[in-house]
Amino acid sequence: MIPKRPINRDVPPTEEPEARPEKKEEKPAEAKASAEKPKAPAEKPPTAKPKAPAEEESPAKPPRQPKSQTPKLLAGLVALAVVFIVVAIVFASGGGDKSEGGSEVTTSAPSTSSDSGDENPSPQVAEALAFPAFATNNTTRIGGPDPVANAAGVALAVFPSTSAAQQPAAVAVVDVSEPAEAIAAAVLMAPPIRAPLLFSQEEALPTVSAEALTALNPQGSKATGGTSVFAIGKAYSAEMPVDGTVEKVIGARPTLFGRAAAIADLREKLAGPPKHIVIAPSSPDDLGFAAPAAAWAARSGDPVLFTERRLLPPETAQVLRRHPKAPVYVLGPQSAVSKNVLKQIGKVSKQVKRVAGKDPVANAIALARYRDGSFGWNVNDPGHGFVLARSDEPASPPAAAALSASGTWGPLLLTDDPGRLPAAVRDYFLDVKPGYTTDPTRAFYNHVWVVGDQDAIDVFQQGEVNELAELAKIEE
Repeated sequence: MIPKRPINRDVPPTEEPEARPEKKEEKPAEAKASAEKPKAPAEKPPTAKPKAPAEEESPAKPPRQPKSQTPKLLAGLVALAVVFIVVAIVFASGGGDKSEGGSEVTTSAPSTSSDSGDENPSPQVAEALAFPAFATNNTTRIGGPDPVANAAGVALAVFPSTSAAQQPAAVAVVDVSEPAEAIAAAVLMAPPIRAPLLFSQEEALPTVSAEALTALNPQGSKATGGTSVFAIGKAYSAEMPVDGTVEKVIGARPTLFGRAAAIADLREKLAGPPKHIVIAPSSPDDLGFAAPAAAWAARSGDPVLFTERRLLPPETAQVLRRHPKAPVYVLGPQSAVSKNVLKQIGKVSKQVKRVAGKDPVANAIALARYRDGSFGWNVNDPGHGFVLARSDEPASPPAAAALSASGTWGPLLLTDDPGRLPAAVRDYFLDVKPGYTTDPTRAFYNHVWVVGDQDAIDVFQQGEVNELAELAKIEE
């Protein structure tokens, strides 16, 4: 059993009688300086995020397109991404001021500055690329208007690409109309490949994806087999603005089952045989149950294969036969994957277990809590990262998968309403809420990435999440 007490509970209080006077002497100067400056936008009370100009110009044509593709603009976008990432790291690390009661909501993004004003990117393009533009002290939002923009924002948040060392060696591209394939492709984000996901659309790259790909500038590496872009399924038809090699991942049969198997084969070729295998439901009505597999695959490197509700597809069975000793974990309840499918898996695999919740929200929490040997997040205590996305937007979880394999690595959680956090998620956050008794700088902290704009998850829900993630003083 994991003890429910902060790690620093037994640390004796530290006495700092001499430090306080020095801080008091500095306050008058700070007060004077702040009095001379206009009040910052962050001091405004929490309000719903107003629509940016880009949201009003072309509402009938998703995804929204940036207005410029110039190299100067790309440089500005990368710089903006770095600023936001630094802010997110500060919030997540506990290095900033954390009050013992209450929480702070900031409704405006940090501003960037340069010697020449024309180096800053336009707000429309920054929003279209979904950079983390809205943060509280425990949460960071990647608020694009759709999964295409969110995937681009996530990729640049994880790989700022201001230098060669910060660029990914490869990128995976999947058509946004194939969210299940995107869930399977999330495994390519796991080490050592570390290929974030971008979306194509209608056999072309949307402008946001093309600009993100140009900024990421993947060059291939030994870990990727020299490949710069893995174009999966329909995405192979899209023109990729890269100098490196583009590898098409189509599969023996042009079906979800065949392409998921092809992705698993590619992962095995580059990184070795799998330690575990995840089986997820393929029905469009059940993809909410499959969604958490994207985050786990990106973190672990375990491939995700798909099944029908009552029948194990031959493409999936063929992969299982090659790895009979690899434990198999079926994600989802019996309504999504029947007992008969588990029996069929048991005929070719020595171990098969089910991880499930009654609905997608509960199912995601079940995987976040689950542990079986080296499989499962086992997040049952404070001090972790989390990703929150909508359960009814199938492409959003794989768009965010790279966040679960970097930074504050953590499981995907789902919300099914824009304005209200589900009770099950609230209870889970309360169960893993961080606390301290004597020294908050020695405590563990939680950080939550919120994926989607105000229509997907509004500012009030983000504020509630921030409060639940806030470090709390535990009275003796």
